[in-house]
Amino acid sequence: MVGDFLLPPLGKHGPVLAISRNARVTVQAEAGIQWQCGDLGGEMPPLPACDVVFSLGPLDAFSAWFARAAPASVRRVVALGSMSAESKRDSVDATERALSERLCHAETQLMEAARARRVGCTIFRSTLIYGSGRDRSLAPIARWARRWRVLPIPRGAAGLRQPVHARDLAAACLAVADNESTYGKIYPMGGGERLRFDDMLRRIALGPPRLAWPLPIPLPLLRALARGRVGAGALARLTAPLIADNSAAARDFGYAPCAFRAQDALVAQSCRRPIDDGESKGEDACGDEGDAA
Repeated sequence: MVGDFLLPPLGKHGPVLAISRNARVTVQAEAGIQWQCGDLGGEMPPLPACDVVFSLGPLDAFSAWFARAAPASVRRVVALGSMSAESKRDSVDATERALSERLCHAETQLMEAARARRVGCTIFRSTLIYGSGRDRSLAPIARWARRWRVLPIPRGAAGLRQPVHARDLAAACLAVADNESTYGKIYPMGGGERLRFDDMLRRIALGPPRLAWPLPIPLPLLRALARGRVGAGALARLTAPLIADNSAAARDFGYAPCAFRAQDALVAQSCRRPIDDGESKGEDACGDEGDAA
């Protein structure tokens, strides 16, 4: 999702090699962008000399690959992680605790490998990412609401959420690329607005555009109905905060994400100004993870 917003401005600055498990034919013709297939956990194509690497996929797979096979020419790494490293550390769900441990190990592994190679490394711990209609949290909720025209709202689900637009994270990637003060640091990265979980769902339902009628449901009833279908950790977090302190990012590289825009839960809307050069730090980016629960 973040790559959708990051690739176009990167292409203006020189050759870009984009690697994913499935090549994106639609953008191969864009100036400065070459797309190849590769699997961090399997077969990777031969890589040319490159100086900056942006990791926008699974952090554990990237950190393991970087430690064993990163090109010697790399001088800078910016990697996207998740606040789940922190928020799921004490989850009642053993699977989620294992995820937190895996993410923390990946962060440590990447930082140690970068230090050994004298590579400047920055990691973003993002909250719930949205903004392209391709996330696995808000987009499915919005599609369900649009299809059925009603959206259950758990009454009392007061846990704070801080959705961050993928465009703001792309702008942050550009902002730190040449910023040495961010080397060796891990930044919590949330959106520009904190809102209750039930209010977030209500905003998605009511829009604009209006997708559905909100249907308030008592939280105990929802938990009873969802038991067995939704993980115990996700249900427990309905009343827990999943937020990030953006102050360090704001201080070091001017991070200023936008407030939550419910209309972008399905598809990104036009923005006031495109991400440009390294100058945009989010203050004019579009927007008005983690996981939602």
